[in-house]
Amino acid sequence: MAAVLERCLAVQAQDLRAAALGVRARGSGLTEADVYRALGTERTLVRGWFMRGTLYLVPARDAAWLRELLAPLLLRRSERRYRELGLGPTELERAERVIAEALAGGPLTRDELAVRMTEAGLDASGQVPFHLVRRSALLGTVCFGPVREDGSATYVLANDWLPAFAGPSGPAAVGELLRRYLAAHGPATAADFATWSGLGLPAARSAWRELLGAGLIEPCRVGGLDGHALPAGAPPGPEPVGDVRLLPAYDNYLVGFTDRRLSVEPEHERRVWPGGGRISPTIVVDGLVRGVWRRDRTRAVALEPFDGVLDGAGPAALDAELRDIARFLAA
Repeated sequence: MAAVLERCLAVQAQDLRAAALGVRARGSGLTEADVYRALGTERTLVRGWFMRGTLYLVPARDAAWLRELLAPLLLRRSERRYRELGLGPTELERAERVIAEALAGGPLTRDELAVRMTEAGLDASGQVPFHLVRRSALLGTVCFGPVREDGSATYVLANDWLPAFAGPSGPAAVGELLRRYLAAHGPATAADFATWSGLGLPAARSAWRELLGAGLIEPCRVGGLDGHALPAGAPPGPEPVGDVRLLPAYDNYLVGFTDRRLSVEPEHERRVWPGGGRISPTIVVDGLVRGVWRRDRTRAVALEPFDGVLDGAGPAALDAELRDIARFLAA
């Protein structure tokens, strides 16, 4: 588990089961129970709002420096929404105090925190509780805690839950985020990193020049596209042949780049991104999305190849993926 998250840094986690399946696709022998154990008793993973304000799973030791780097921008972008919800400085400060005092007694769900807000005289209607809890998380007061047996997410005090770890800060943090991004997503471009991280092009380009000048990344050309970069000195891996991966909804592979042509053919984009912010679970063969999949009413995996057949997918490799998903979820 630790090795998987160390390599990819973050797995998108709007849907927690999809996030667990994303960990499965990047590791070996893990189970869904292992992921929930890492989020709970082991505290080695944590869920939170990081890149672009999206929910991700990250190593717990990386949570603090990622928050310090990304949260100020996310908080500034949220100011208008706070005003729209009638949340001025007085309400925001009181809510942060109420949430912290409530969590001093142990993990609570957002609904349970909303009750405490109401009892304290705060408006806890509509989206208010979500934004107030999210703000406390971005400020570093709280973080996601263990997942209850019914699947409910809980929150805890960050200082009590997360390990003390002095990570990078300032420009060094941007450089570390770029290095980790390239290790998981490279080859890529500065625009890809800017979009994925949410930091914007000026910060991305500055970090890019820094690493390029230090010889830590190098130019390359992939699939006829220029301007990509790879970690310098990294031995090239073998070209995949017959490699089949069933990736979950919202998977990292489909959100890390501005140009999607290397992963999804343009005529199939609508099947992968059907609208409403959704990203479908995909069947990936040798790095190219060849179809989508879903779990039917019997909880079996139903495959929907784009062209009726999965070109290049060996039956043995596909069967191995299907069996591994069943093993992962059942253990």
